[in-house]
Amino acid sequence: MDVFKRRIGLEQEFFLVDETGHLSDRADEFLQGCHLMAQAQGLNPSYFVPEFVKSIVEINTPPAYTVTELAREYLKNLKLALSVARQMSLRLYPLSSYPLHIMPVMRDRSNYHIQARTVGYEKFLHAGKCTGTHLHLEVSPGVIDPRVAVSYNSTSAEREELLNIYNLATACDSALISLTRACPFYEGQAIGLAAHTIRYRGSETFGWEGVYTNLQPVGGLMPYAESIEGLVEQQFARYYAWLQAMEKAGIESHLFLEAGGSLLKSAWNPIRLNKLGTVEIRCIDSNYPSVTLAVIVLLENAANRVRREKLTVRPAKGMQIFELRGDRLYVPDFAYLNGELLYTSVTEGVKNPKVKAYVDSILQFAMATPTDTADANEGANFLATLSQQLDHYQTIEAEILQELTPTTTQLSLDAGLRLVRECCDKLEAQVSWIDTENPLAALDIDERLSYHF
Repeated sequence: MDVFKRRIGLEQEFFLVDETGHLSDRADEFLQGCHLMAQAQGLNPSYFVPEFVKSIVEINTPPAYTVTELAREYLKNLKLALSVARQMSLRLYPLSSYPLHIMPVMRDRSNYHIQARTVGYEKFLHAGKCTGTHLHLEVSPGVIDPRVAVSYNSTSAEREELLNIYNLATACDSALISLTRACPFYEGQAIGLAAHTIRYRGSETFGWEGVYTNLQPVGGLMPYAESIEGLVEQQFARYYAWLQAMEKAGIESHLFLEAGGSLLKSAWNPIRLNKLGTVEIRCIDSNYPSVTLAVIVLLENAANRVRREKLTVRPAKGMQIFELRGDRLYVPDFAYLNGELLYTSVTEGVKNPKVKAYVDSILQFAMATPTDTADANEGANFLATLSQQLDHYQTIEAEILQELTPTTTQLSLDAGLRLVRECCDKLEAQVSWIDTENPLAALDIDERLSYHF
């Protein structure tokens, strides 16, 4: 396979709500409707997937070679899901946390019970109160081996590509958090933090109570890999950390394996290797299509440049931005990336000068695309606009807080339900606006989807 023609894939989680905005546990019925409609339209029903709680569904895309192709597939499947929801008097709520207090209903499956018992049921429920978007960057077929992490039969060039894409994705973590912050409310409170990030990965260092607060090797951001051997060691170290946590919780390891667990399936990290043959990026908030497509353009352009120019991606001590020197792309050192930069991205976001400089350095790197190939400049105008307007960039989270009158940190039931309904309206409107032959061009020209949101 041509190294420049790696595929990308997308998974996005949505809350299922009724017409009043209340959470709905009708996911199974809804998904059955999606499967039937997909079959009737000649589409693949496997892209409409249940989640571990009955109020969240996942909509996926087939692998695509370009962002435009991915966007078309994403919008096609999303339109189908919205149509089924409408028939059932249901709606899809797209943002990263449901704004009001909820008690999710977990599915009765052994793999979920093992996870819940290991981390604690109360902590594990945070995963059912927030939603994410996962982007898959393909690497060379066969280089990722589910049994040993990296195939012994892979070539040095294939392993080096995997290493560089893994490090690139890791280095983008805080940028993706900053750009995609979606819902300011969690359990009815405006907490002033990126809720999906802190409630899912958690942090002992910063006092963030989340699913993996005390199990960072399993759910936190892992360090860069300096070598392929280091990447493999990291995978096994995480796997054994999970088995030890299970043992501490009184769960025998064979139960994990019998429930489908494995070396790679013991990872819930923001960046992980996937047995599908991808580097999976899991730190993106669920959001509106405009934001989702923006970060896909950013990541795909950056990854394509690394592949095309055969760049080596490595951290440099004291580095706080992306900096290209010859054939080496230097990225922020891990202590800074997972320390000060993570903290300021979760608290201040792009309003912080250091975060802004870091995000802009990624934009500048991703925008530098050649003009001699048909799809090289996909979304280039989009990225240029974002870079030019970064001083005024406003996340969906910030927009929601600005629109609330009076501004509040405590959301009433009526206000919360109204917010949910408005977000559902905006999702449906955006899908209608962007659903054209060239969705990226629609994003470029439509002021309703500008970076001021």
